[in-house]
Amino acid sequence: MFLFNDNKKIELERKWESIPHRYEGKAEKDGASDSESKPDTGPPGVPVPADDTPEVLNKALSGLSSRWKNWWVRGILTLAMISFFFFIIYLGPMVLMLIVLCVQIKCFQEIIHIGYSVYHSYHLPWFRTLSWYFLLCVNYFFYGETVTDYFSNLVQREEPLRILSKYHRLISFAMYLTGFCMFVLSLVKKHYRLQFYMFGWTHVTLLIVVTQSHLIIHNLFEGMIWFIVPISCVICNDIMAYMFGFFFGRTPLIKLSPKKTWEGFIGGFFSTVVFGILLSYVMAGYSFFVCPVEFNSDRNSFEVDCEPSDLFQLQDYALPPTLRLYPFQIHSISLSAFASLMGPFGGFFASGFKRAFKIKDFANTIPGHGGIMDRFDCQYLMATFVNVYIASFIRGPNPAKVVQQLLALRLDQQLHIFNSLKTHLTERGLLEEEA
Repeated sequence: MFLFNDNKKIELERKWESIPHRYEGKAEKDGASDSESKPDTGPPGVPVPADDTPEVLNKALSGLSSRWKNWWVRGILTLAMISFFFFIIYLGPMVLMLIVLCVQIKCFQEIIHIGYSVYHSYHLPWFRTLSWYFLLCVNYFFYGETVTDYFSNLVQREEPLRILSKYHRLISFAMYLTGFCMFVLSLVKKHYRLQFYMFGWTHVTLLIVVTQSHLIIHNLFEGMIWFIVPISCVICNDIMAYMFGFFFGRTPLIKLSPKKTWEGFIGGFFSTVVFGILLSYVMAGYSFFVCPVEFNSDRNSFEVDCEPSDLFQLQDYALPPTLRLYPFQIHSISLSAFASLMGPFGGFFASGFKRAFKIKDFANTIPGHGGIMDRFDCQYLMATFVNVYIASFIRGPNPAKVVQQLLALRLDQQLHIFNSLKTHLTERGLLEEEA
């Protein structure tokens, strides 16, 4: 936190220091999230969240202790969210992309709102306006790159899109430069350091939220299985760690999250690995899940129809007992292990952030769970790992993409490449020499 010399800042810090820490005391069981942490206090300016549990649940669970009431509220809302997840998967890849964009915007809003709530009394000029403008700039850049990569046929067919694609990076830079100049012009002498602090706040939020949500969409284009399995593994680990911690938790895991226990951490790990293997086995047999998502420019729609790669063909493995598995199931062990061992550190990072501001949750969007960011803190870290994993171990040259790039060249360039390729194949003996 930056230190300022003006009296208003000193008064704010004194008020903040006078607030009792709601994280003091003994570590309790893993069976509750940060939302159960003692008093509902926060820094001045951040509103204290009210109990937003649906009235019908409050009445039905009125006779239970707060611990078991929270267990049932979280459980019921978790089932509702899982059902919604199944529904949007059924709707297909386009809807999934729109949901990812909506989640990204909501997560950005929750993080930016914390900074604005703490410092709104300073009346910083253009802070919220610039934050949302930079979000627009970064999304324009990333999604423009995605359109160029995956919708090249459509781009080449439509003249306006072709022009936008050609000058995409120039337009993106001009948009960002405009925001940068607006920020410089908004600087006020008595708030220099605070304004630069919030400028950094906005950009770090963009890096964490927007960049990684863009990677989620790239994973989706590799095949819906690369989207569904990692997300499901994180959800499974969260649920099973909660369950094991709730019933068996005794040993605190980390001070940042005193309710997390080793019992929950270990139980969640083994449960997630088994879950990942089983889910992969079920999904690997369906083209809808394993085929890369491709855009058909003739029909103006997405298609997920292909001949599954070797990754999704059953093979025999001698262990010594012979097991018949999909190769993707072997990869799912790596995904599950990361979701269980490293994914929680995204949650710990978020816990540290919330403790810095003495708040329970990023928002009250989901009763018993907090805000959208509280549910996706681990997902963003997982998305980055999956994208790196695909690039390192899975992805090879894409013939369809190469052909699309060739078709975008001038005719003389295409002819030159054709002759070069013909000469190469003739030298390799794959084509006969012309008489």
